[in-house]
Amino acid sequence: MKKLIFLFLIAFHGLSAQVQFEAKASKTTLGLNERLRVDFSMNDDGDNFVPPAFEGFKVVAGPSQQVSQSWINGKMSFNKTYSYFLLPTQKGTLTIKQASIEIRRQIYKTTPIKITVTNAVEMPKDPNDTSISADDAIHLVADVSKATPYINEPITVVYKLYISYNIGLSNFKELDKPKYNDFWSQNIEIKELKAEDATYNGERVRCVVLKKVVLYPQKSGRLTIAPLSLDLDVQVPTNRRNFWGQALIKEDNKRVSAGARTINVKPLPEAGKPDDFTGAVGRFDFKVVPSKTELRNGESLELNVSVSGTGNLKLFNLPKPVVPTALEMYDPVHKEQVSTPLSGMSGKISDNYTIIPQYKGDYLIKPMTFSYYDLSSGRYRTIVSKEIKIRVLDGPSPSEGSTPASVGANKQQISKTDHFEFIKLKTNLQPIHKKDFLGSNLFYGLLTAPFLCIPLLIGFRRKKQAIDADVAGNRTRMSNKLAKKFLSEAKRQLDNKELFYVALEKALHNFLKAKTQIETSEMSKEKIRDILLARKANPDTVSEFLRLTENCELARYAPASSVAIHNDYDKAVEIISALEKQI
Repeated sequence: MKKLIFLFLIAFHGLSAQVQFEAKASKTTLGLNERLRVDFSMNDDGDNFVPPAFEGFKVVAGPSQQVSQSWINGKMSFNKTYSYFLLPTQKGTLTIKQASIEIRRQIYKTTPIKITVTNAVEMPKDPNDTSISADDAIHLVADVSKATPYINEPITVVYKLYISYNIGLSNFKELDKPKYNDFWSQNIEIKELKAEDATYNGERVRCVVLKKVVLYPQKSGRLTIAPLSLDLDVQVPTNRRNFWGQALIKEDNKRVSAGARTINVKPLPEAGKPDDFTGAVGRFDFKVVPSKTELRNGESLELNVSVSGTGNLKLFNLPKPVVPTALEMYDPVHKEQVSTPLSGMSGKISDNYTIIPQYKGDYLIKPMTFSYYDLSSGRYRTIVSKEIKIRVLDGPSPSEGSTPASVGANKQQISKTDHFEFIKLKTNLQPIHKKDFLGSNLFYGLLTAPFLCIPLLIGFRRKKQAIDADVAGNRTRMSNKLAKKFLSEAKRQLDNKELFYVALEKALHNFLKAKTQIETSEMSKEKIRDILLARKANPDTVSEFLRLTENCELARYAPASSVAIHNDYDKAVEIISALEKQI
């Protein structure tokens, strides 16, 4: 009797053992250039593991799977772990979201983990590692043409990536883009990235110009240019050799930053600054040109005010002409013909005014002035245009301006026609006849509808209870649904070998669970063969199914071509279709 009670307690303890599924991170605070390991562990065998999306991280390795099982003093312990190695792609507080898995027909989820990512940290070098380090072989530099410019004086920033000849670069992306606060900036397009021979710290290297920017500081003082940071995928030779004596290459990841740059901007001198100075800096020519100086009544002239040369052409306003009141001047049409090479802006800007005379006579447009700061001489310069005389040959005289006839040809008389009718004093309102809702067909229909729906609700509830009671049927339908889901996932991952075979293996296992009602932990080659043959499946089809299942596990860790992956997918579809008909 005591022995029976002891066996009962052991069995009860095994049934009541709590399933544990948790996520653990190797650290909760790390630098932007450090790696993070995340383990998803469970104490019972599960299936259909779904990892989180790892937003803010790049998966550099994984998933790797470890399974351990042991018996100690008659007590079994089981552990299964999925491991991922991650590299952060941004700074701040990131969250590793929930992972999920199916254990004993129940879905379990992990608790989210918060990870704090700081600036890049200095990585200690292993003294026993004699392989080449990417840290000393790749450098990102921001070359600034001038560190102490004046306000609105152009400076250039060129970002160069120096790479040692024994390092390979396969891909890169920007992590932090440079910010040019208090600068007017213009990116110069680089159509093609080219590697050229260069020298860095006395070493012969390759140099790639990644970015060119022209900057115009907009205020004086110490201005900071935020750094450019890159994430690089590189190939680094190791100290190991292959059969022919060639160095073996390993894939690595490198984070580089150009560092922040400080620009000391000098204010423009106050001595000698003209009153009409609006911020033009460079070397310019100023012109005011009329399209004609003699015109008749009803004609118009175009007055073109333009500045050409080199300097901050887009960053100041052109002077506005002052004309007599007898000349009607319209708002200008602004035009810019400016290019921005690495040396700074050059070209021409202009304002084109349309002027229409109202009366005949002679009129003067006063001279206009334009002032700018000349960087080459370090002085302010002022250009004065010539006086422009306009002669209107005919039209009304100024003394007739008070009469309606003095309105110019471009004016229109307002016609005195009536556009409004008198307000109507009488109305013709008619009542709108509508039936009352109470007692209508709609009223009785809505009143009886709930009673008519009661039998339908009872029938639906009974059907749902019957479906919920059919545990085996629900399990079969779920496994069949998962098999189709993972087969579709395998089709989407045809270009990713490891993810393809993981999805294909899950599809085959769930198909087998749907057809044979056996757990994944109970699946063995001999048992699967016996069950399928007992259900009168074709022996050749069974052999191909088992061979494909074994191939999914081996192909994840062995080289496989794109043709082989497509063939395995087509074979899986063919085998599943054949077994669907046979069993």
